[in-house]
Amino acid sequence: MVLVTGPSGAGRTTAIGALEDLGYEPITNLPLSFVPRLLSGHLEHPVALGVDVRGRDFSAAALIELIDTLTREPDLDLDLLYLDARPEVLERRYSETRRRHPLSPDEAPGEGIAAENDILAPIRLRADVLIDSSEMSPHELRAEVGRFFDTGRIEKLAVSVSSFSYKRGVPRGIDLMFDCRFLSNPHWEPELRPLDGRDAAVAAHVSADPRHGEFHQRVLDLLLFLLPAYVEEGKTHLSVGFGCTGGQHRSVAVTESIAKALAEAGWQVSKRHRELERRAPEGAETRMRTGA
Repeated sequence: MVLVTGPSGAGRTTAIGALEDLGYEPITNLPLSFVPRLLSGHLEHPVALGVDVRGRDFSAAALIELIDTLTREPDLDLDLLYLDARPEVLERRYSETRRRHPLSPDEAPGEGIAAENDILAPIRLRADVLIDSSEMSPHELRAEVGRFFDTGRIEKLAVSVSSFSYKRGVPRGIDLMFDCRFLSNPHWEPELRPLDGRDAAVAAHVSADPRHGEFHQRVLDLLLFLLPAYVEEGKTHLSVGFGCTGGQHRSVAVTESIAKALAEAGWQVSKRHRELERRAPEGAETRMRTGA
């Protein structure tokens, strides 16, 4: 069992979703007094239990008492995962989403953040794993959770393929990075400039470059050679990045085609277009799963 807690806005929901992808059964908003009853039954899967200050019978003392009780269970492997972030980051996230803080619904988020941190301070000290998400994207947070809590229930490692702009810097956590700036740039074609690499016309322009076919095949062959070796080594997540000048055309087109080829080869693949997310947050990250 993994108990997941931390201040609101630090990524608790994202972490629980990542644990669910790793084979954990997610349970949220369960009163603390019900947890022993949950454990009295037969659990077929590891459990990710989300706990936050809005719970009906939540208190720091009650949660610490529960942790002590569960720790004494001989057949239970318990970890406390604490998601944290700097107060100014939490306040910015609330401002960006225009959400109200649960502890200060009628006041500025900063007051609720301070109150919640005070309540959770004793629990933070008990954390087995503490992840500060201040500088992490949701994608990076999911990867970090996977590094700590993979149960081996995923048959193959998860591969993330992403596009980015070199002008905005290289994303954190990239394992393998490829530069696409040598390919023909659709930006200089007026009819293609407002489109992105997901558009068929842009993809056709990029693939028409005489160097594209060999580049694509060599990269794909390299990845298909490396992925089984990473599985044998015990790696659970591999991040592959493709960069170009603006992160709109060439890197996006190559990311799309490589992700599709890896998924067709049976690998669990997610794809992300960082610069397109900045332009249109909805639907920029997708996940492709296979039956393998």
